[in-house]
Amino acid sequence: MAEQLNKKEDMSLEDIFQSLEGIVTQLESDQISLEDSFTLYNRGMNMLKECNDKIDTVEKKIKVLDEAGKEQDF
Repeated sequence: MAEQLNKKEDMSLEDIFQSLEGIVTQLESDQISLEDSFTLYNRGMNMLKECNDKIDTVEKKIKVLDEAGKEQDF
């Protein structure tokens, strides 16, 4: 399980979005069991949280130059 968590942390946002698209496609299928749909839903929600965390981290690192050329926090 720890290996699985480390692999998720190493995924880029693009990789996570692609995985989320796959999950949505599977959830839209009428061939999926209720139990599997709950499992996929939980996995997707965890990935979404990871995306939000990564985006928050990036936003904190972004600096914006104002008109005077001084750095301002985003």
